[in-house]
Amino acid sequence: MLSIKPRFTLEPNYRHGQTHKTAVLFCNLGTPESPTADALRRYLAEFLSDPRVVEIPRWLWLIILHGIILRVRPAKSAKKYASIWTPKGSPLKVWTQAQAEALQEVLVNQSNTKDTNPVLVRYAMRYGQPSIDSQLTQLKEEGVTNILLFPAYPQYSATTTASLFDRVFAWGTQSRQLPEFRFINHYHDHPAYINALALQVESHWRVHGRAEKLLMSFHGIPVRSLKLGDPYHCECHKTGRLLAERLNLTKGEYIVTFQSRFGKAKWLEPYTEPTAKSLAEQGIKGIDVICPGFTSDCLETLEEIGMEVRDTFLSAGGEKFNYIPCLNDSPDWIKALATIAQEHMQGWPASGPRSAQDRETSKQNAYALGAPE
Repeated sequence: MLSIKPRFTLEPNYRHGQTHKTAVLFCNLGTPESPTADALRRYLAEFLSDPRVVEIPRWLWLIILHGIILRVRPAKSAKKYASIWTPKGSPLKVWTQAQAEALQEVLVNQSNTKDTNPVLVRYAMRYGQPSIDSQLTQLKEEGVTNILLFPAYPQYSATTTASLFDRVFAWGTQSRQLPEFRFINHYHDHPAYINALALQVESHWRVHGRAEKLLMSFHGIPVRSLKLGDPYHCECHKTGRLLAERLNLTKGEYIVTFQSRFGKAKWLEPYTEPTAKSLAEQGIKGIDVICPGFTSDCLETLEEIGMEVRDTFLSAGGEKFNYIPCLNDSPDWIKALATIAQEHMQGWPASGPRSAQDRETSKQNAYALGAPE
């Protein structure tokens, strides 16, 4: 007899009459599990295999990736990760987890009615662990019916935000009953985000003083992406402009730059490291650098900016280089996260049938209509 295997998995722990439950899944890019060549090889293989990240003919790219890059780059990257690794692990993972836990606490404290289920907050990584798939499955098992996908990237790009959504959609193809999803595309110009950035800069200035120039360094993407319609470049510049206005800076007092160029293609300019070198050669003695596109300190901020760009600037004649930390778990940023999340969760029911009797009636009605117990 022909046996037909169901395409979709059995729905986990579904109960008729259960209440609505809402969760926020805070998603960052990802990080290797350890600062070793083997861990970097696994991480880079997953990251650089994403067609959203590298947009060249796939057959050609896979030859380059597996024939050259994954043979050479893991060991070099492992040394860089080792230079910023903490006793608790990768800084990006440590801060992302701290942000999720702090956001959970704020949302619970703001829930002041007994019949409201507190919003759950979890975090996930697009590449690495905990994976988006595992966290979505766990939330379903806990009876979550509404999920807000909250990227850790304030500026939208197909290379980051869209890739995150791709992973959610792919998970959905294996599930019979999907939660109701909402996606935050961007918040690059949200007043709460801009204010948190400004307060971070002002706090730094109060302690360390203010340098001659403020560099706002964003992660770069290929210029080709901009020409194909990616809004990232425009959103970075808008963030920079709004932050400068909030800090009362003139156009000559700040510069928007782009870092982390990879490969030989032309990427968004001006590049951060050459700009820092040029400023020093022009006689600028001190610069402050902030990375508004990164909400958690990571390799790109702590090593690339805090070490490599610092060395370049000082070697070129600069005298004072200050890296301003990312928002991390600053109270103002956690408040901003809560504000943005609550705006996007408006209209979702806080709970299902309000009484135990209502829930029982709903369940019995479903059974009477033939629903499995």
